[in-house]
Amino acid sequence: MTEDSLGFLRGILEAPSPSGYEQPVQRVVRDWIGRCAHEVRTDAHGNVIAALNPRGKPRIMFAGHCDQLGLIVQYIDDQGYLFVNQVGGHDIPVLIGQRMTVWAKDGPIPGVMARKPIHLLRDDEAKKLPKMHDLWLDIGAQNKEEAAGLVDLGDPITWVLGMGTLRNDVVVAPAFDDKSGVYVVMEALRLLSGEKFDAALFAVSTVQEELGLRGAVTSTFSVDPQVGIAVDVTMATDHPGMEKKMSGDVALNKGPVVARGPNINPVVYEMLVAAAKEKSIPHQLRGMARPGGTDAAAMQISRGGVAAGLVSIPNRYMHSPVEAVSLADLQHAAELLAEFVLRVKSDTDFTPR
Repeated sequence: MTEDSLGFLRGILEAPSPSGYEQPVQRVVRDWIGRCAHEVRTDAHGNVIAALNPRGKPRIMFAGHCDQLGLIVQYIDDQGYLFVNQVGGHDIPVLIGQRMTVWAKDGPIPGVMARKPIHLLRDDEAKKLPKMHDLWLDIGAQNKEEAAGLVDLGDPITWVLGMGTLRNDVVVAPAFDDKSGVYVVMEALRLLSGEKFDAALFAVSTVQEELGLRGAVTSTFSVDPQVGIAVDVTMATDHPGMEKKMSGDVALNKGPVVARGPNINPVVYEMLVAAAKEKSIPHQLRGMARPGGTDAAAMQISRGGVAAGLVSIPNRYMHSPVEAVSLADLQHAAELLAEFVLRVKSDTDFTPR
């Protein structure tokens, strides 16, 4: 990974993007990819679509969703505490005691997510999982008037953003689900800039995946690709508590995961695996029994049908503020997508036979 590409990854991880509030991260994407794409546009939904060789054939779309889990301000009480609602699916206990940021119109406001101290919980409260309405966000305001002067109802909230490093090429941050995918699809386009190939490539930073693949629905319809590959994260099973018999054997630092199953076009799958083997790109395989909750599910059934593929980044602790991935896996995924494009010819037939 080049220093410039690593800077791009840090930039998108530090930019807030709860579903429906993706504008800050999309500005980072446009600024970076605009240096090597032939075309860059943003649609009315907020998807950023970057193209190389846009008049080539066939049309290939890569999709990584830029939206992340978040919260929004729902209510401000008389003491100035903020009560919130969730955007996307949180594990509520993970929120307790976390440092948070409210992205208000005049700038970010720090806060902490709190609940009643454990010493004061009734027996029935201590035995059950908390609900979102049992928690509140403390920004240090003295009363409702002060808090309401700082934040508006509907302001988005995230965990404190930023990337940390662990040993063995492992990095941690909120929102690797799925800024991993955004990095990979844009880095693949960068790797291909200056190369000659038959296809038209559209790398898309999609929005609102966490609310039902909404950005993939609209952008795939707009791009009208013949081939669509989503890049998302998948559960790593290389840590305690995971059942490999149910979720497969997936580990960090062993390469991206190529999915196979009903959501996946057989020709796309075979070409991805062949490219990985021929170029000695580390990779893992995973059987996927049904269309999952990734942009590939929406891409496959757009218009008259798209030859779909799914490349995933192993991710520990998904939907938490300490999601962990491997930098090597990210770069190998981008290299795999670039090699795939180079192998697609104008007459490549993706019809299953």
